[in-house]
Amino acid sequence: MILTALTKLALRNLLRHRRRALIAIFSVALGTAALAVASGFIAGMFADFREATIESQYAHLQITRPRYHENGLADPDRYLLPDDAAAQTLRTVPHVRAWGPRLGLTGLVSHGESTLSFVGEGFDPAHDLTGDRSLTIVQGHRLGVADQNQVLLGKGLATLMGVQAGDAVVVLVDTPASGLSAIDAKVAGVFESVSKAYDDSALLLHIDAARKLLKVSGAHSWRVYVDETVHTPEVAAALRTRFDAARFEVRTWDQLAEFYTRAVDLFQQQLDVVRFIVVAIILLGISNTMMMSVMERTGEIGTSMALGVRPRILLGQFLLEGALIGLLGSLAGLALAFMTGWGVDALRIDMPPPPGLARGYLAHLSFTSATVLEALLVGIGTTTLASLYPAWRASRLVIVDAIRHNK
Repeated sequence: MILTALTKLALRNLLRHRRRALIAIFSVALGTAALAVASGFIAGMFADFREATIESQYAHLQITRPRYHENGLADPDRYLLPDDAAAQTLRTVPHVRAWGPRLGLTGLVSHGESTLSFVGEGFDPAHDLTGDRSLTIVQGHRLGVADQNQVLLGKGLATLMGVQAGDAVVVLVDTPASGLSAIDAKVAGVFESVSKAYDDSALLLHIDAARKLLKVSGAHSWRVYVDETVHTPEVAAALRTRFDAARFEVRTWDQLAEFYTRAVDLFQQQLDVVRFIVVAIILLGISNTMMMSVMERTGEIGTSMALGVRPRILLGQFLLEGALIGLLGSLAGLALAFMTGWGVDALRIDMPPPPGLARGYLAHLSFTSATVLEALLVGIGTTTLASLYPAWRASRLVIVDAIRHNK
């Protein structure tokens, strides 16, 4: 009952001083809009970056021998998984849409007088989703099931070697068990992923060709793709119950994609700076506005206190006025941010590649429930906080001095 009465009184006071209230609401709206746009831009950029990283390099989950990712390159034969038949249980796990074996290898690739080192993987084109969305073939074609004597090269590696689709190359590896091994292969295609560093050394080939090169069977990892990235933790938990932890290790994409997590952390730090600036602007602006309101209404406050209005009621009234300014400003700011997002989508703005990435992306503002909630909390919370001191000052006025201020 008291809250309803105070809310009506706060609204009436805001309407009585429309100009000041509109200026305050406008400043809150600009701040929350800037925060929502910045958050939406970063979320949109990293949503695309995340999915591209998953599809082109890591998959949603990887199943390996324990400690493979730390020690596997030094002694790959020691970390081989059993026959692919052991992984058939993956097909029965809810949300798993595909899986495929991977066999890692490093070595040299040669064309004419050019020889460069590579970091490669053998994969099964029949089941693995490599290149399904995020490996862009810039020359040639993807590997097919029958393309066992063909390879895909990263764009950077192909450029450094002067190789094009259709050229012949020699792939040479040094296996711990049997020494040097080589195959002649044709470049089926040149691809581009999201990571320039990956493209500068990447080589992909049919897993049967990789097994022939390394003179092994099995694989170093089983790559698992889920229907939606949000289900990754759920699937990981299910897999850990099905596979013996002493013999198998399950890792999620975010545990493997260190570059992605570092980039997200960097942009989050920049977003924190935006948050600080927005909060500082709102605090200073609203605090100044509310102090002016208290000074102009000192006589009115004194009269109210003389009529028996308690200090805590006055405190609540001014806090509610600040909260209402925050609510209205936040809603206006979110509306402005949504309109900005629609405009950005309509314009289809091409953005340059972020540092370390191989290609750009279409600008997109992704507004989630978290983005909306953050904008509302920052807008309402900051204006309420900014109103606290002026409201306290109003509640502490001496009745006689306040009434005399009106004369």
